[in-house]
Amino acid sequence: MRAKIVYCALAAVLVVYFVLVGSRGVMLVEQGTAITVAFGLAVLVLPFIGAWFLYQTTKFARDANRLARELEAEGGLPVDELARTPGGRIDRDSADEVFARRRAETERAPEDWRSWFRLAVAYHDARDTPRARKAMQRAIALHDGRPVRA
Repeated sequence: MRAKIVYCALAAVLVVYFVLVGSRGVMLVEQGTAITVAFGLAVLVLPFIGAWFLYQTTKFARDANRLARELEAEGGLPVDELARTPGGRIDRDSADEVFARRRAETERAPEDWRSWFRLAVAYHDARDTPRARKAMQRAIALHDGRPVRA
C-alpha cells in the first residue's frame, strides 16, 4: 500500500511539473519572436512526452496488478522461497536457482501467461529489471489475447 501512495504522490508532482513547464512554453510562444516561438514549441513537447510515459507506466502497473490478483485467486502466485542475506537482500545463488526453474517452466509452456508472469517475478528477484518488464509485458499480452512480439 505504501508503494501505491508514493507512486500517486510522485505522479501528482509530475503532473504539476508538466503544467508548470507547459505554462512556460505557452508564455514563450506568446512572445511572438521566431526564437521564443521555437523554444516555446520545444518546451511544450516535453510535458506531452512525460504524460505519455506516465500513462504507459501507470497502465503497465495496473495490468500487472490485475494479473497478480487473478493469479492469486487461482492460487498460482509464486511462493517466496528465496534465501536472504542477514541484511534482507535476496541471495544471488538462490535467485538464480529459482530463475532456472521458472525459465524451464516457461519453455515448456510458452503460450501460458502464468508462466511468463512467474518468470517476470524471477527476473525481478534476480535484479534484471529490463527483462522482468519484457516478460511481464508478454504475460499481459498473452492474457489479453493480443499479438506477442518475438
